[in-house]
Amino acid sequence: MRMSKEGEMRKLLILYATQTGNALDAAERISRESERRGCKAVLFSLDQYDASLLPCEDVVIFVVSTTGQGDTPESMKVFWRFLLQRNLSPSWLDGLHYAVFGLGDSCYQKYNFVAKKLDKRLYDLGAMAVIERGLGDDQHPSGYEGALDPWLSSLWRVLNQMDPKFFPNGPDFVILDTKFVDKPKYHIKYHAVNEVDSESSTISVLQNWENEIQKARGMSPGRFSGSTYRPDCFLNMVKNQHLTKSPSIKDVRHFEFEFTSTAIPYRTGDILEILPGQNHAIVDAFLERCNLDPELLISVHSREEKDHILANGKNTSNAPMKLKNFVQLAMDVSSASPRRYVFEVMSYFAEAQHEKERLLYFASSEGRDDLYEYNQKERRTFLEVLEDFPSVQLPLEWLVQLVPPLKTRAFSISSSPLVHPNQVHLTVSVVSLTTPFKRKRAGLCSTWLANLDPSKGTLIPAWFKKGCLPLPPPSLPLILVGPGTGCAPFRGFIEERALQSQSTSTAPVMFFFGCRNEENDFLYKDFWLSHAKSDGVLSESKGGGFFVAFSRDQPRKVYVQDKMREHGPQVWSLMNSGAAVYVAGSSTKMPSDVWSALEDVVAKEGEVPKESAVRWLRSLEKSGRPRGERAEIKDEKPGLLTKLLLNVTIQGSVGAVHVVMSPESTVGDLIAASVGQSRESKSKEEGELELPAENGTGVKQSEKNESFVEPIQEDKDDSSEDCTWPPLMDSYELDAILKQIEDMFY
Repeated sequence: MRMSKEGEMRKLLILYATQTGNALDAAERISRESERRGCKAVLFSLDQYDASLLPCEDVVIFVVSTTGQGDTPESMKVFWRFLLQRNLSPSWLDGLHYAVFGLGDSCYQKYNFVAKKLDKRLYDLGAMAVIERGLGDDQHPSGYEGALDPWLSSLWRVLNQMDPKFFPNGPDFVILDTKFVDKPKYHIKYHAVNEVDSESSTISVLQNWENEIQKARGMSPGRFSGSTYRPDCFLNMVKNQHLTKSPSIKDVRHFEFEFTSTAIPYRTGDILEILPGQNHAIVDAFLERCNLDPELLISVHSREEKDHILANGKNTSNAPMKLKNFVQLAMDVSSASPRRYVFEVMSYFAEAQHEKERLLYFASSEGRDDLYEYNQKERRTFLEVLEDFPSVQLPLEWLVQLVPPLKTRAFSISSSPLVHPNQVHLTVSVVSLTTPFKRKRAGLCSTWLANLDPSKGTLIPAWFKKGCLPLPPPSLPLILVGPGTGCAPFRGFIEERALQSQSTSTAPVMFFFGCRNEENDFLYKDFWLSHAKSDGVLSESKGGGFFVAFSRDQPRKVYVQDKMREHGPQVWSLMNSGAAVYVAGSSTKMPSDVWSALEDVVAKEGEVPKESAVRWLRSLEKSGRPRGERAEIKDEKPGLLTKLLLNVTIQGSVGAVHVVMSPESTVGDLIAASVGQSRESKSKEEGELELPAENGTGVKQSEKNESFVEPIQEDKDDSSEDCTWPPLMDSYELDAILKQIEDMFY
């Protein structure tokens, strides 16, 4: 460790990468606690930091979140590409000490994948970890803080042992001072009525609403990416149909929307994000509780960032809006629970001593479990917390910073644009639950949609996002597994393949659907059965089939994985002919149970030991870019890794396997090869990572393992007869290649 000069105070560099703001919250907390112990902290987002300076640093704390299925946040992509350069030597970071804390969700297969691979890459470059990486889990009762609390305690002790100058008074001495609460990140500018843009009185209602959304979201810098300020379009609901019947425990709806203007092109399998409306009565109650005038004209400005430029060329400082509209469109006052830091800030504004003491207790490590019982478990809203502490009066600047942002909600599209050219359909389960203290809670977006009257013409702001399940070509056999609302994207798949079958021959499709009861929650029953009839795309006469598991209609519960085992020979036959397998649905046990069923089918029908089947499927998963998400799903282009016999993609919560077979090989051949080469598999998997060149734009076969690829320099010509490259390789494809290489080794 580089020793500090005589009398020189130590400092910590904290680098973070966040997608939704949680990693920033954690990084800011680490910074505050460091300074409370007498150690100066410097905080940067990874996209603000020059990665080439890392060798000059002494101690760096990394706080990174994992998005999607193992994806780095947008702010980390350039930094990570820099670390993957092949010209960085194994001793490049000698002398650097580091610690990594990750934020993830154990429901996902690649839990905290970004933190894990960053930790490994730093170590490979010669840096030394001062403490084992910490992994925060959204599924923990206290969220990521359940892991952050003990990790920080250990970090302070280790740093103090390394050099007592970090904390002159010891790691347990904490300065209690309001200055360590930070200043609010935003300042509010108030405007006179004559400062309002006169254009608003002459434009249409639709355009005015679009401008209001863009202003509200644009005035909260750092909370939303620039592409989400302005909606892609506005939708109008034309159908609100119940899919379940009483006494089903779930209320599932089929929604149909039409575009209010020009239709936005989308693909089957894509994602629709909707900005939900908040209950006006709750917004009014929030403004009243905070003593805020809803008619005030305001603009919100970051103290650190420049104003955002709107579509009309004006920046936010010249585009004031009513306070009520800002709260309605940018601040989630009706569904999101406040984080722990909110209670700490509230304690400094509490006038009643008993409220101050309770708030400080909730903000402490000792009060974490009680805070969970009070806040997260009861799903208290920001407004409800404020009402429980009436002596607290937070300034608007703090409210803007502390109230969780109103986020869009993502849904799998359940229609084909070819079949419904001016429409988009959704299959939505209306969220409703009761807390331990019998409070009724409802999902903000699903409940809002369910309560909309199609005849009212409500404008619905929407964004389209690419999914990772692009519709395969008609010639590719499919095995689809989608219980419950997991069937949504597959409804679009079947619609499109049925249309394709009218003009060309199509490959077989097997679909495994599951629900509790045939009578009450058999979603889209008539639709599936109509396509399962003779010559339909789901018909057994065409080599496919539609198989339903009704889990509660018989004494023994039956699930989709049971149906897969029951029809194992047919599943095996389709896999052997190159089928793609997709699984979508629950974020709990279902995806892993489906994977286990696949292992059983491969072992039984392939006549190999279970261990070989497990190893084979895992090798496919490792070599082919697993994917699995519940909400936001990013697009991937398959087939960029050539010479791979199978390509695996997972979608759903931990889930789906997308298996693409090479035309010259059978599953049996591959299993035989896997068993025969098992003695070599470990050494191949642990081979040294061939890192991409800094300016690589092509791909070639790695000399160490023909299954692996690496970017090559643009002026090299390594084309081969068995590889067909796209005529152009854009940055999107290069990103996909880099990600697949990472997944092989990290």
